[in-house]
Amino acid sequence: MNTPDLNPDIAARYQQFLDDALSRQQDAIHSVHIVGSALTLDYDPNVSDINSVFVLHEMDLGFLDLVAPLGKKYGKKGIAAPLIMTPKYIDHSIDVFPIEFLNIKLLHCTVRGQDVFKGLDIPKSYLRRQCERELKAKLIGLRQGYISAAGEPKILTQGLVESYAGYLPLFKALIVLLGREAPRINREILSVLEEAAGIKMDACLQVAIYKKRESKPSVDDIRLVFKDFYGIIERLGDMIDAMED
Repeated sequence: MNTPDLNPDIAARYQQFLDDALSRQQDAIHSVHIVGSALTLDYDPNVSDINSVFVLHEMDLGFLDLVAPLGKKYGKKGIAAPLIMTPKYIDHSIDVFPIEFLNIKLLHCTVRGQDVFKGLDIPKSYLRRQCERELKAKLIGLRQGYISAAGEPKILTQGLVESYAGYLPLFKALIVLLGREAPRINREILSVLEEAAGIKMDACLQVAIYKKRESKPSVDDIRLVFKDFYGIIERLGDMIDAMED
């Protein structure tokens, strides 16, 4: 396994999983890539999973049958079930999932085979459309979450905290769309986006603090944070909506 950029502990644990997978159907595998937080300082072995992508030469459901039994064994070791793709699927899906493929392109380590993600061409027009769609969907989700919380600050806080991780890939895509280089670690994302968009991200930072359980908001505090958080997403949506493809 090619692991020069991997934490030695992560490399050792993933090597076991990879060896087990390769022993079952090695010829089907085009390449293997570790992606996400395992490649950053955000990785916490106590809570973070090791995420990866298996690229097959051709889609083979028999391969899924062979790999599926590994989930129980390695899930306990913090190794998530890999995403399964083919080169054809990647080529034909960039227009549908540009944010997802951008985040893989930005943060991946090829541990076997050819790197199919480094040279991906992701047009900004694709990114803009998905960012606009995602931001508008987030606004609907925020409104529904506020209503569902029924005024309970604990439920409202929990809703924001649980959804927060889903905003980070979107924020990285927005940074790229605004002409900046996306950070590799999460704590830099908000400051770079704030500078690129000219929008204060204090409410997002506060939600991140709640996520780490560093403070417990009062009723008034969480309502104010929610209002400001909603306003940030709304302003970002207006900004992207005004862009041309």
